Amino acid sequence: MVRAGITGRQADKAARDVIEKAGYGKYFGHGLGHSFGLDIHEAPRFAQNTQGDITLKPGMTMTVEPGIYIPGWGGVRIEDDIIITENGCINLTGACKDLIEI
Repeated sequence: MVRAGITGRQADKAARDVIEKAGYGKYFGHGLGHSFGLDIHEAPRFAQNTQGDITLKPGMTMTVEPGIYIPGWGGVRIEDDIIITENGCINLTGACKDLIEI
């Protein structure tokens, strides 16, 4: 879904739809991610506000970091750093995403 030619708002909406369908929409209270470069948090953002209206272009660096926080229980957020390409994105994060039960 994340690729050149879409807006940050569109990417954020796609993630919200998945999270809402799974029943956790009310626990996703922030944007999906943001750009980074000279600073760690820069515009544009994956958000449902005006900072999400910028069209993504090849070469932009972004974070994708959905988080779900349930009051009285806890939460989780996993962040990937990506580079936007014409056809998608390149994930720079090499962290394992397998669920390891202890």
